[in-house]
Amino acid sequence: MPIASEPGPDAAPTGADPVPQFAAWRKGVAGVLAKVRRVDIADLPAEPEQLLAETTYDGLTIAPLYTRKDELPEQPLPGTYPFVRGSDATRDVHRGWYVSAQFGGPDAAAVNREILAGLGSGISAVWLGVGERGVPAADLPAALAGVLFELAPVTLDAGTATVDAATRLYTVLDGYDTASRKDIHVSLGAAPLTSRFAGTADIGLPETVTLAGAAVARAETVRAITVDGTVFHNAGASDAQELGAAVAAGLAYLRALTEGLDIADALEQLSFRFAATDDQFATVAKFRAARQLWARVAHVCGAPDFGGAPQHAVTSAAMMTQRDPWVNLLRTTLAAFGAGVGGADTVTVLPFDAALPAGELGVSKSFADRMARNTQLLLLEESHLGFVQDPGAGSWYVEDLTGALAAKAWEFMQEIEAAGGYLAALDSGFIAERIAATKAARDTDVAHRKTSVTGVNEFPNLAEPPLSEAARQADQVARYGATFEALRNRSDAYLAAHGARPKALLVPLGSVAEHNVRVTFIANLLASGGIESVNPGPLTVDGIGAAATEAGAPIAVLCGSDKRYGAEAGAAVRQLRAAGVETVLLAGAAKAIAELDDAQRPDGFLAAKIDAVAALSGLLEKVGA
Repeated sequence: MPIASEPGPDAAPTGADPVPQFAAWRKGVAGVLAKVRRVDIADLPAEPEQLLAETTYDGLTIAPLYTRKDELPEQPLPGTYPFVRGSDATRDVHRGWYVSAQFGGPDAAAVNREILAGLGSGISAVWLGVGERGVPAADLPAALAGVLFELAPVTLDAGTATVDAATRLYTVLDGYDTASRKDIHVSLGAAPLTSRFAGTADIGLPETVTLAGAAVARAETVRAITVDGTVFHNAGASDAQELGAAVAAGLAYLRALTEGLDIADALEQLSFRFAATDDQFATVAKFRAARQLWARVAHVCGAPDFGGAPQHAVTSAAMMTQRDPWVNLLRTTLAAFGAGVGGADTVTVLPFDAALPAGELGVSKSFADRMARNTQLLLLEESHLGFVQDPGAGSWYVEDLTGALAAKAWEFMQEIEAAGGYLAALDSGFIAERIAATKAARDTDVAHRKTSVTGVNEFPNLAEPPLSEAARQADQVARYGATFEALRNRSDAYLAAHGARPKALLVPLGSVAEHNVRVTFIANLLASGGIESVNPGPLTVDGIGAAATEAGAPIAVLCGSDKRYGAEAGAAVRQLRAAGVETVLLAGAAKAIAELDDAQRPDGFLAAKIDAVAALSGLLEKVGA
């Protein structure tokens, strides 16, 4: 099969339609859409496939099909400007990307044992918390004892202790014997500008500039600064906003650094960290676009060959769930896949229980860490993803999305620059406001279940043990499923106080074929808010009162076909109210019972497009939860 840049033996001649089958496909799409929408084909737009397109939070359109019509020129090989296909032309295919893990804790000896055990079990890069974020800075040498620095890059996460940690790390390296000191790769992790957005303590920008100047003089490959885009992602940013804000922060660092360093040295003091999500194609495109963006900055600054800054991918904390957290194993697998295929240099997979306090699930830290590590090892050593650099190259979809995302992120960076630059835009609230708007849009989609969060707003498991009080405390990450999990927290509190969860009676009308779809929908919806469904099976109107009395639930939901509602909904509502049910709802839209008078109408309607969070919150309030 020819690659996208090659015409291939069966390609159309020059000037001919490159995809002659497209018209037939479009006709087929029109036929299916007309049937589903119950309209005439003539009533559909001229390009009916556009009805199947999706729009991202950045306003980018994802087409339902990409063909040779969407082909773009082939990008240069890895290691060549603009580095879209990777910054390293000679990456070891047997290693692939670096498999990183986080380490930290007050006991340096214990941390050292964990690091060495991890390095012996597949970890190839160390991310070490220091100071308030891990081992005391004075104990850093003990924590890193036995590490072969030329084989395992080290990244520090030290916050306000970064300068002290760097000094002690340099002392260790000065006493370390190796044939090539350039093969030792160290990231000091100073991140004052992005830490300022996140509200976390860090060293100041002047100290960071001094640290970078000292790093340039080292014989090892040392980068002092990490531009941490994950802080924007964790606040709710879209992909383009995360990239654009990170590039803007990178520009602010360059301006400060070049007061004393030349541009090449300044560029070599920065590395980037981005979030990888379970939207695998978006993640692939994000890392490719990020390299293109920073390469463009380096080019404008007159040093295009120095624009291939290293990338550290961390699986998204925002996508992680507290409820049914085992699903996080699937999320992080997709995220690691996307980051690896997208060309990240280093990948850290968060443990599947990262959104919960340690020990909440009754599994050991070593088990969770091993699962996170093995997620990457399976991708590298069994699926051999590291054998090919940028395997998405030439994909019409990936290339189109990469280019569109880069353009949108550049646009956001320019808006930040127009607002006075990164620091001014941060202080004015411009960046936070734009990200908050995206978060609100995503929250709305999750609340309306347009966006599914498996185990949270879809397919919840009410049989899960309640979470501890510590787990129910709000955190700093704008997790996608947080609003539904807050409802579940209220249900847990109700369970603790009353010995049972809030309940709702399902009232299935007619045959199973008539009510099964809506019964399933309602049970799933109610469970996402922590409300248990009582299903007595198919009921006749005469049996509804007895079922309601037996269930003793203050809420009831009628479930059946629209036709059945027209015949029986009014009588069913009367029966339920006579039995003492306080709130009667109907699964479906109000138009199904438009002819009924107020006395026979239910109190509300539960349909597919409702704001489920608001509806479920109201039901919990009614039962005192």
